Amino acid sequence: MTGRGGEDPADARTPFDVIGDAVESIGTTLDERNTCTELAAFVCRNFCDAAAVDLLPTDAPADRPTAGPDLARVATAGRTELLTPWPPYGARPLSVRALDEGHPISASIDLSGRVPRQVMTVPLLAHGRLYGVLLAVRQGPSFTDLDTAGTHYAARLAAVHLGHSRQHNAVRTTVLDLQRALLSEPGRPHPNLDLATRYLPAGGSTLVGGDWFETVRLHFGRTLLVVGDVMGHGLEAAVDMNAYRSMLRYVASTDLPPHRVLRRLDAAVAEDGSRRPATCLLVQVDPARGTAALSGAGHLPPVVFAGDGSGELLRLPVGPPLGTGVGGYEQVTRALSPEDTLVMFTDGLVERRGEDIDESLARLAGLRVPSAANVVDLLDEVLLKLDARHAEDDVAVLVARIHRRHTT
Repeated sequence: MTGRGGEDPADARTPFDVIGDAVESIGTTLDERNTCTELAAFVCRNFCDAAAVDLLPTDAPADRPTAGPDLARVATAGRTELLTPWPPYGARPLSVRALDEGHPISASIDLSGRVPRQVMTVPLLAHGRLYGVLLAVRQGPSFTDLDTAGTHYAARLAAVHLGHSRQHNAVRTTVLDLQRALLSEPGRPHPNLDLATRYLPAGGSTLVGGDWFETVRLHFGRTLLVVGDVMGHGLEAAVDMNAYRSMLRYVASTDLPPHRVLRRLDAAVAEDGSRRPATCLLVQVDPARGTAALSGAGHLPPVVFAGDGSGELLRLPVGPPLGTGVGGYEQVTRALSPEDTLVMFTDGLVERRGEDIDESLARLAGLRVPSAANVVDLLDEVLLKLDARHAEDDVAVLVARIHRRHTT
């Protein structure tokens, strides 16, 4: 096989080596731009001096683009100065031809006495769908049949991975939409509570999980506040999360104390046997008495920020996750004044890789929040200071404060 730019065949790799390199180096992630960057780097290593990848819009026709397709350059590699400038009959018309005809197009372009550039454009085509075009340029001899075949193979491999990436993103979008719909309208608390909630899905390629929150209005002005996390990720976790919410609303409507609500939930889920285990924290707030009754099932404890902006991590007995059938949940009660702000959350808010969970919780409790902040501003401050938008796991947070009565 002739190497890039006419290298000595004795020093060139075999076609099998090149194919192995392509398989191992293209499509290592589900990130579209990363796949295009890997494709450009691969063809530069093996066949050309410069490369670029241009993608069609995601809503472009699946088989053939319309006249003058709107190509967006997303990756380059090698001697990028060779990619421009071009005469009117240069690389872009070749790219359009490659897209229109569905196969590689090669040409030699002479730029006013300079060393001619050998140009190859290859459509990113897989399973009948076009994703864009690869542009490969080199100075020297024309591309051989093996060069063309190798570049075409790499482009097709990249197109397959681009298809997988878009399918993955479509599934993730569906799950996100489902979870946002499920979390968009938690039950309304009594007007004697100020409430703010937020759900932030983790970035990257991880599918969303089963993080959720809920409020249930009880008799005598009390409200049950709930934060939970179904173990695992993906559509199944989101579906199980909705099942937990439905069961909790039913059990909580009987006006049982939090620890007995957890017992009922645990028994029901264990008997069903089809749901994933979940952690859960319940806090029943009684504004008239200025108290909060708390009970947890494998969940992290809440934090209370006092009127001066200082935080306190509440220590409470934590039973096993729901669904184990073990039971053993306990309840603690503490005072909660209109100056106090209760913050309930899932582990994505605080957990950091390689850090002990006690240190993570101490970081949250050690925050100083504005003493006069309303619940929405306080929630935003906590998310900002903990960099929650870059968390490694999904984040669900519920912030509540007893509504202060205004006397005249």
